[in-house]
Amino acid sequence: MITLRHLPKYIRNFAAIAMVICASQSPAAAADMHHHHATTSGAPPTFVASTAKPYAALVDDAMAVMSDGMQRAPMNNQPDHDFVTMMMPHHQGAIDMAKALLLYSTDPAMRNLAQGILTEQQNEINLMKAWLEQHPAAKSH
Repeated sequence: MITLRHLPKYIRNFAAIAMVICASQSPAAAADMHHHHATTSGAPPTFVASTAKPYAALVDDAMAVMSDGMQRAPMNNQPDHDFVTMMMPHHQGAIDMAKALLLYSTDPAMRNLAQGILTEQQNEINLMKAWLEQHPAAKSH
């Protein structure tokens, strides 16, 4: 069994924050928050893959951008639509983390894995965008 202490620090921190947020929400407040994802204000953060930052900082940035994108995902209470709109920033987060790894890793197996993630996750994002275009009734109003 994997426990939080076996995970990298940035994942432990993310998991701990998520548990605190979930535990602090009443069911009604959590449901209300779920339906207001698209109301996040301010400009969304962006990810820049650069060796000007250490790997851990890049991964933190990638996770912050992913989390923001998932919170901003337009939700309309249609499971297929909501799944797709939340998975696109999730997949982009994987792409950004893979880019960060490619900047720092010299391990051929890990570089190959990261490159595969870049390719596959982008292909899946493209499929999800195409699905949204083919299902206009599922789009948010």
